[in-house]
Amino acid sequence: MKHVISVLVENKFGVLARIAGMFSGRGFNIDTLNVGPTLDPKRARITASLKGDDKSLEQCVKQLDKLIDVIDIKTFVGSEAVGRELVLLKVSATSGNRAEVTQICDIFRAKIIDVSSESMIIEVTGNASKVQAFLDLIEPLGVLEMARTGTVALSRRS
Repeated sequence: MKHVISVLVENKFGVLARIAGMFSGRGFNIDTLNVGPTLDPKRARITASLKGDDKSLEQCVKQLDKLIDVIDIKTFVGSEAVGRELVLLKVSATSGNRAEVTQICDIFRAKIIDVSSESMIIEVTGNASKVQAFLDLIEPLGVLEMARTGTVALSRRS
């Protein structure tokens, strides 16, 4: 089962390594991992998409909670959270397929952020299924390069 977990931590050297070690030590495969500062520069948020069973997740949360630099832990299921991904793609864009690339971007509200004579760089954001649907349509046109963030999520709860 796929889980999204958000861990608020002290923004210190080595914290990410300890968190990642905890996940792998509990048998979780980290699908995506994002780390960034929060409004308070002394804190960072680690958001990870993981695969594992509910019992392992519960044990992992208990172990994370024991780490000194961990401030708060949230696990997200279904519609409890809003999650988004960001993808940057460099796509082959010749005169023969440029209109089709642009049309697909319009459908998915993707942004064309750079254009050259042979390629376009596209930015697309959305939930994982939207991003995957976009990739499935654009891939046959020739993806030259891709950078994908993985899920970033915030709780809907107050």
